[in-house]
Order: sequence, then structure tokens, then C-alpha cells
Amino acid sequence: MTDALQRLQTLPNTELRPEAPTTGVPERVRVAEATFDVEWSADRPAALVVRDSPFGGRASVPLVEIFTAEEQRARTSQAYFRSAVGARMRVIAVSHEEDAAARRTLVSQRDATTGLEADTVISQPWGVSTVRAQTRLRNAGTRPVVITAVTSLSFGFGLSESDLDDVRLAVADSEWLAEDRWSEIPLRAVLPGVSLGFHEQDGRGHYGLSSHGAWSSGEHVPCGILTSGDGSALAWQIETSAGWHVDISQARDGGVLSLLGPTDLENHFAHRIAPGDTFDAVPVSIASSHDGRDGVVAALTAYRRWLRRGQDTSSLPVVYNDFMNTLMGQPTTEQLLPLVAAAADAGAEVFCIDAGWFAEPEIGDWWATVGEWQEANTRFTAGLKQITDEILSRGMRVGLWLEPEVVGADSPVADVLPDDAFFWRHGQRVMEHRRYHLDFRHPAARAHMDEVVDRIVAEYGVSYIKLDYNINPGAGTERDATAAGDGLLGHTRAFREWLIDVQQRHPGLQLENCSSGAMRADYSLLEVTHQQSTSDQQDFRLYPPIAASAPMSILPEQCANWAYPAAGMTDEETAFTLVTGLSGRLYLSGFLHELTNEQRALVADAAQLHKRVRRGLSAAVPFWPLGLPDWDADTIVLGLHTDDGDLLFVWDRHSDARTLTIPGITGTAAQLFPALTGAAPRVTLAGLQLQTPAGAAARMLHIARS
Repeated sequence: MTDALQRLQTLPNTELRPEAPTTGVPERVRVAEATFDVEWSADRPAALVVRDSPFGGRASVPLVEIFTAEEQRARTSQAYFRSAVGARMRVIAVSHEEDAAARRTLVSQRDATTGLEADTVISQPWGVSTVRAQTRLRNAGTRPVVITAVTSLSFGFGLSESDLDDVRLAVADSEWLAEDRWSEIPLRAVLPGVSLGFHEQDGRGHYGLSSHGAWSSGEHVPCGILTSGDGSALAWQIETSAGWHVDISQARDGGVLSLLGPTDLENHFAHRIAPGDTFDAVPVSIASSHDGRDGVVAALTAYRRWLRRGQDTSSLPVVYNDFMNTLMGQPTTEQLLPLVAAAADAGAEVFCIDAGWFAEPEIGDWWATVGEWQEANTRFTAGLKQITDEILSRGMRVGLWLEPEVVGADSPVADVLPDDAFFWRHGQRVMEHRRYHLDFRHPAARAHMDEVVDRIVAEYGVSYIKLDYNINPGAGTERDATAAGDGLLGHTRAFREWLIDVQQRHPGLQLENCSSGAMRADYSLLEVTHQQSTSDQQDFRLYPPIAASAPMSILPEQCANWAYPAAGMTDEETAFTLVTGLSGRLYLSGFLHELTNEQRALVADAAQLHKRVRRGLSAAVPFWPLGLPDWDADTIVLGLHTDDGDLLFVWDRHSDARTLTIPGITGTAAQLFPALTGAAPRVTLAGLQLQTPAGAAARMLHIARS
């Protein structure tokens, strides 16, 4: 699982696993410097609670719930709560370690009936009110156990049924071209008050969100927030690229939040643990704040940076990519060379050749032929290396597109690799959109892609790879797995390890985590990659709510927001798409060489501005002065607190010229982009006042704090 767990498990068995249940240990132990405790007793399992909080944590909610094929719930319900095995868990030991990064606590529990043991590592970065929970199950019994679900973390909120009446729930729907659509509703809209005290029973219903297949954020983002009326807030994040499930239910003494990886009912999951074997639940994190939505997102933002502390965040290059609204997967020498020159003139630092470089033009729809990743001879008059050499000569780094997990049904690779190197289900090789899915648990699959990456780095000087993922193979693979969802979990973990290995072999190689836009934007992958394409949305008018909402679930310095100016745009529309790019990592595309001189100047100004402010992105904290944007909102605002004041991004999609007032803004305002031509923005007692022209308009401002 983790180095921390392995270190803690090296402690003597007498400390971790005494022959009899531990006595004399405290019933509450501090697991985090200023926020979280673990509480237990001789007759109930461990629970995670927020210290001195009337909202977060209850001792009646077990830290770990375990559902098996033999035993599900101890009491009937539809929720992932009150499991039979989880209720019998008892603490047998607690251990601690600290280092410069975090404090960690290992809570060990045992169920005497099945022999299952659960080791849960709870980590808190210093100074961050967020903890990460990682649980390893071990079968210390004499019979195999088939688990069908295990909560990575169960957590109580509220101390009574009535405490749920003023709780609000924020979650995000997502789909291709419309990612990160956050909404906030009263919790009672999905968990109605049913007078549980009158019935003297806990609830049997629940509210759930699940991923399906391998697009971990394809339907819902694996994050959410619960906020009480007094501003107390809890936020969660599930860190897996396989199946996951969030379950919210209610009991007589309050609400229950259950965070799970793949489950039997939702994700076709089961895993057989033989005696002596182990199974690792997916990591999850939970944050607490008394400052509402923005406060708890700030805590998660700091935690995400802690997760990525091993990654180099000093290089946030301006990337140009030839795909969006440009070559669209049909590059040639004649088309690429003027784009390379224009991108260099604009200030790009990476030129990424997107899809199609490997497919002969006469094929047309080439998706079913991918998998060899060899250059197409007839696309490039003097070879692909002529293009990559030109990129390097212009002072830019070379980027290339790959979709490493797929092999087209018509590709020679489909017959060369062994059958076991692919996903199988019901005795058939899994196909989606005329493509097979590689299983990275198999050494032949990894060896094939190792050869590809090593070759393109050596031959073309590639130092940036756009990793795409355009199919969803369904529940997973049944090969070497108890169930299909188990196989998918194993593959995603192996793929993540492959990404780590690739970067160890090629230091300095940067990886973009793209997946049909942001269909697989989770922190299992974002922890070990550099940036995330936030959407495939090609309509510049529709991109702002995506860009403004993305920092809810993705670090600002990883949000690659596309800006694709076009010759047919007005200067205001050109500035509009560039402000979208500037609101995170500037990700350029478009036929830049066809732009007017005025448009080219805007693009160059945007690139220069991004280079000035990008270092601040790695410490920026997002906020939303107008709240989370509706998909159809006319006015959208994203703020980023930085060490050098606040950056404010304002998009106005109304057809009329207007004066906007953005409340809660104090200090001195200056317009950074585009160059000021009309009335200057000013801060009044009512907030920031900003004039916008008719039609689509956007502004990037700096607010110097008083």
C-alpha cells in the first residue's frame, strides 16, 4: 500500500497484534495535530471524529465497514452502513509516526468471527485540516473471504436527526463537453426527514453517486461537500481510476457519509482474500472547515499539493496543441510547419503534435488501426523528425499524443500481443468503438508501451506526452480477478505504477492526463501526472463554467484550459477565449498564423502574462465570489488568492453592454488582460464594479489587498 503502512507494520507484533484485545489504551487518540481523533471502546469499533465539532464525526459510525458474500448488513437497509463484519471490529493496537511532511496513525482492528483484520493509516499533512485514510484488509482466519464492498472511510455528521435539516450538499455532474457542473441542494431534497426517532429505528434509504466503468469522472466528479447552516463544512475526495461509490444515509443520531472504491452492486466488484492474503481499499481524503465551501476547498487544495509534493511544480510551460479547432487529428508537414512557427512567435514553450501522426491519410477514420504508434510515412514529406527538429530549433519542447491503453481491432498489435494482455469478459475480448483495451497487469502490455515511449523519446526528443483515453470498456476484466470490477481496479493500479516507472526512466518527461477531456480526472492519476485537460469543449462560449468550476476538484496549476483563437473571432471574442486559458494553465490551439496582427498581439500578451503569474498558481487558493457557476449563467467569476493579491477572472456572456457588480471584493483593482480601453474597474462599498461591452467579453483582473 504505502511506505507509511509498511514502516508502521515493522513494529513488533506484540505492539500491533497482541494475543488478546488491548487493554489500558486510551479510548480516544489524537491522529491529527488540530482536527481529527479516533475514538473507540471495548464494545464498539473505531470511529473518526472531528475534535470539538458539533458537526463532524460520531463515535457510533465505524471507521471501516466490510461487506462480504457471506455477510452483508447486520440490519437491513440500502446504505453502506451497519455491516455485520464492521460492527464486530475491535481495536487491537494503535501506532504513530511523524516526519517533516505529516503525522500518521495506524489503527489496527480485528473481527474474531471471520479473522479479518483492518489496518487503517490516517495521515494528516502538518497545518492542513484534511486527513487521508488508507485501509489494508488481511485474512488472518482459516477460510477464504470474498469481500463485495469495503468503505475506505465511513464518517458521521451531525449529532441528531434534526441536525440534517440545514445541511446542504454540493456535488458535480460531468459528461463529455460539459465537465464539472457543480450544484448545491438541501440534503433534505434527497434524504427526507421521516421521523426516525418516532419509529425508533435508523433509516433504510440512502443517496448515492457512482462511477461506471473506467471513466472515474465521466458522470460524477469523485468529490463533494456537506455544509451546515453555521458554516461547518466537510469535503471528500476518492482517489481511484476504477469504480467508486459515495453513499449518504441517515440514522437517529445524524447523517452517515460512506466513501468506497468499487462495490458489488454498483461496479461489478468482488475480491477473494485467501488466508494470509491482503486487499487494499482505495485511498480517500476528508477535509473539515468552519469557513464553508471556500474554506473546505482551500483545505483540499492544500492537501492535493501535499499529495504531489514529489512532483516538480516549478515548470508550468505554455503548451500549444494542434488539435482543438485546428488539425483535429489530421496533421501533415504542410499544415504543421506554419503552426510551429506561429506557436513559437506567440511564446509557446511546448508544441504537442496531437492524434493522427501514426495513421496514413487514406485510412480516413483511423481509430480502429491504432496501437503500433509508428509515424505515418505519407503524412510527413521528410519524416516526423523534420517537424520535431523544427520544434526544437524554435526553442520549444516536443510533445506527442498517445492513447497507451488501447489497441485498434484492425491493428497488427491486436494479433501480436497475447490474449491475456487484453481485457476479457464473459469469454470474449472486450471491444469498444472498434478498440481493444490493454491490461497493464500483464507484462506484455507494459513491455509494448515501454518500447513505444522509449522509442519516441529517443527518436524525436519527446519530453511531453499527452495521454488520452477515449473509450470506456465497461465493468472491467474477469481475467485473473474475482469479478470484472476487481480486474479493472487491478489494471488501473498497474497503469498508475507504469506512469511512475516511465517518469523514473525519463526524468523531465511531463505527462498530461487527458481522457476525452476530463473523463478520468482523479487524484490517483493527478498525483503522478502534471496537468489535466479540463474539457474537449470546442465552443469558446461554453467553456467558462468548466474552467471556473475545475479548481473545485483539480489544482489550479494542473487545470489545462484550452484557448483557441480563430481568424473569424472579434478581438473581444479572442480575449474571451484567452481569459479562459489564463484562468489555469494556458493551453493554446488554433490556426495562429491566420490571425490578424491585433489577435496575434493578444495571444502574445496572454502568453507573457501567464509566464508572469504562473509561479503563483502553485500556491493559489480558489474562491467563487458569485458562487459556483450555473451552466447557463450569464456572469461567471473565478477568484484565485495568491501571495501577491487576488486574481479575478470574469466572463460576461450577456448580449448587452453592462456594468457588473461583484460583491465581497475589497482592495484596489487593475485590469491585467486584455489591455484596458474603457472605464477602469473600481472597488466600491458594494464590491467590484466592472463595465463589459455587448456580446461575449472576459477580463482578468488583479486585486491588490488593502
